[in-house]
Amino acid sequence: MKFSTVDGGTVEVIRVGLEFDFHMRDAAGRTVATVRMNSDDAYWLIQELETLNP
Repeated sequence: MKFSTVDGGTVEVIRVGLEFDFHMRDAAGRTVATVRMNSDDAYWLIQELETLNP
């Protein structure tokens, strides 16, 4: 799943086994950061991202 940011970037969420990778990219598509989270933490962040990206 992919979410847009207000500055034109994206946050892409990819499941990796029991964890999730969050790939943050700037408006030009360059990777700014990649963060791996356990499923519990990822669930709450995804919920927040979904409320910001209806």
